[in-house]
Amino acid sequence: MGLIVQKFGGSSVANAERVMNVANIVTETYKAGNDVIVVVSAQGDTTDDLIEKAREINTHASKREMDMLLSAGEQISISLLAMAIEKIGCPVVSMLGWQAGFQTNSAYSSARIKTIKANRVKAAVDKHQIVVVAGFQGINKYDDITTLGRGGSDTSAVALAAALHADKCQIFTDVEGVFTADPRKVPGAKKLTEITYDEMLELATLGAQVLNNRSVEMGKKYNVEIEVLSSLKRVPGTIVKEVANMEKMLVRGVTKDTNVARISIIDLPDIPGIAFRIFGKLAAKNINVDIILQSVGREGSKDIAFTVSMDCAEDAINLLNEIAELQGKNIVCDTEIAKVSVVGAGMETHPGAAAMMFEALYEQNINIQMISTSEIKISVLIDKADADKAVLAIHNKFIPTES
Repeated sequence: MGLIVQKFGGSSVANAERVMNVANIVTETYKAGNDVIVVVSAQGDTTDDLIEKAREINTHASKREMDMLLSAGEQISISLLAMAIEKIGCPVVSMLGWQAGFQTNSAYSSARIKTIKANRVKAAVDKHQIVVVAGFQGINKYDDITTLGRGGSDTSAVALAAALHADKCQIFTDVEGVFTADPRKVPGAKKLTEITYDEMLELATLGAQVLNNRSVEMGKKYNVEIEVLSSLKRVPGTIVKEVANMEKMLVRGVTKDTNVARISIIDLPDIPGIAFRIFGKLAAKNINVDIILQSVGREGSKDIAFTVSMDCAEDAINLLNEIAELQGKNIVCDTEIAKVSVVGAGMETHPGAAAMMFEALYEQNINIQMISTSEIKISVLIDKADADKAVLAIHNKFIPTES
């Protein structure tokens, strides 16, 4: 009937019972007449456990060796799932990322896929075997194992779907789809039946943990229809595609991101090129900068503040200290902050969206520290302690709970 790529996250294969549950989902899809490729993450907290083991040995281990270690998690998952599928009686073969043809660059721990030479996967599919592929990993030009970073299995699945022109890419998680907010924190959160790539990309980038943002970018680039659905409940999920039924919703989601650090540089010299030297140096080391705020120059100096992910903050500060113009300057890093955002294509034609968001925060006595906007999102920086309260207040303002 078709070629379907199915991806299962770590929680979906966390123990033997859940591995068998995944095997049942996969084989049901296969027995319905489809060819199936399965992409699997490491079980449960395996990746975090391996990171802790590394820290016991060497707190400054090289990224190359960390990739060698962390790639082991997926090898366990794919072999166990293949054994479960064998037990059910369906033909199956498991493959590591390099065996499946994932060629990446050499940015260890955050590698980018350059190409997929999927001949071996295609040959197995042509034999009507179920192919179980290790997500999150590939191989570089030096034949070193590389990993794609957090959430990389989503990217692996969408990339395979694109390379093999699959009919659908299904991302199975422990939630039933994409919600307007985290349903565990916001009782009135609603599940969306459809969402556009652009909206999903903003939600993923701004802290929604349902899909990896790089997978959404790839889905949009290659027009791969993505379905987000639960591995634990057999219910319809959320379709991510080019044009969704907008239903005239102003806001499609409210997110929070607490993995944020704000770096402030005080009394910078107010001279041409200083911003380029700062952000050019960060970009050269693949440190992504989000919200940027620069003060008006005064008496030959100015202040610049910007946000980075918390795990990049130390590296960013070390790089800033290498810049001659910043020697002796006051560089401050604040990690007790959160970024809260609203996303929705409907905001593009609704001039009151920002005012509604700010009103919701004002009513909860929450102070806004920085603001960033685009056509389909508004983000604010606030105290981390206020993050959950802010998400609930904003969600209730835009998407009132039905009585």
